[in-house]
Amino acid sequence: MHADLLQELEHAIWDARPHELIDTVTDRIKTDLDVIDVELLLVDYHMAFLVPIRPDFEPVRLDNTSAGHAFAAQQIVGEPLTPGPGDAHLLHVPLAVHGDRLGVLTVHLPGPPTETRLAAVTRVATVVARALTIADQHTDLFRRVRRRSRLTLAAEMQWELLPGRACATDEFHLAGQLEPAYSVWGDNFDWSVSADRLTLTVTNGMGAGTEAAALTHLAISALRNARRSGADLVEQAALADQTVYAQHRGTRHLATLLLDFELATGRVRTIDAGSPHMYRMRGNVTEMVHFEAQLPLGMFGDAQYTAEEFFVEPGDRLVVVSDGVHTAESPIGELYGAVALMQTLRETRLQSPSEAVRTFIRHFLEYHEGDEPLDDAVVVCLDWTGKTSAGRTLNGGASPR
Repeated sequence: MHADLLQELEHAIWDARPHELIDTVTDRIKTDLDVIDVELLLVDYHMAFLVPIRPDFEPVRLDNTSAGHAFAAQQIVGEPLTPGPGDAHLLHVPLAVHGDRLGVLTVHLPGPPTETRLAAVTRVATVVARALTIADQHTDLFRRVRRRSRLTLAAEMQWELLPGRACATDEFHLAGQLEPAYSVWGDNFDWSVSADRLTLTVTNGMGAGTEAAALTHLAISALRNARRSGADLVEQAALADQTVYAQHRGTRHLATLLLDFELATGRVRTIDAGSPHMYRMRGNVTEMVHFEAQLPLGMFGDAQYTAEEFFVEPGDRLVVVSDGVHTAESPIGELYGAVALMQTLRETRLQSPSEAVRTFIRHFLEYHEGDEPLDDAVVVCLDWTGKTSAGRTLNGGASPR
């Protein structure tokens, strides 16, 4: 494909109005890349299906399908059509922005993909993913497509609060998932990345329904306000504690784990405010990481928080789960955190963080053997690939308990 024509296609995608983006993508790719058809599929909130934007197509399961494999592996997957006209192929191209997986662009080709056409489709898919991310802020179209059933109001509040479902840089790859996806209450996670640090919080708001969602929204807004004003981790926790207490006078509070990563060194400052549990996988060792327990945010309003330190090393995986995960019970009363949780951590070790949280949630639901979990849950997985000095541990000497 001529470079000028490819540039014109990209400009057309960027210039499309948000609600017209898909029509522009479909029409221009079909015309300019000379393909038979184009379909854009978005992953649903539960991360179980790829949902076509065009209503005349059926949702595609993520498991055991070519499009699902492209999404899960974040690789281009070709699929010969048999029977079909000649050597027609489907080309499934993952759509992602900075590690946050959006869906798949499927292109119907008249024959096997040539290197030139493959390069063109790949380049255009990158533009489509970025344009889709921007357009999503200006129209409800894509949010409506992604939901296969109605979200509760609490879930709507929680999903809108998220910065995304994944983020990847040279130093780390993190991903998270909420469950139940369509009716989550107070569990949430948040992050912010700058040139030199990553701040990550995992929060479990007390209560159920919109009250829990509103509580979490208030606390995360306070944490963000402090962070964006230049406050350090201790000041962030203090402001959120004071804000929640001022609103609820100690009757409602949040269990929160606050983590601040120094990207250049792997030094991590953390505050365990009645926190979700964190597990570390280093080499062949999988263990829970214990910190000094401090008061949940909003319990008294004048808590004096202190930050602990530890270091992550290249190859480390950290997994944070809320109490809705580690205290969940099977139908016969066995705690998920007793044995099954550690087994799931080991079984998902070789998967990317984005796939690991999806598999983790599936195993967690299977553990209930068809029963509904009694509490909502959040799982966050972080792989550290940054450069650190080996052998450094919490407080300069002792590993986290």
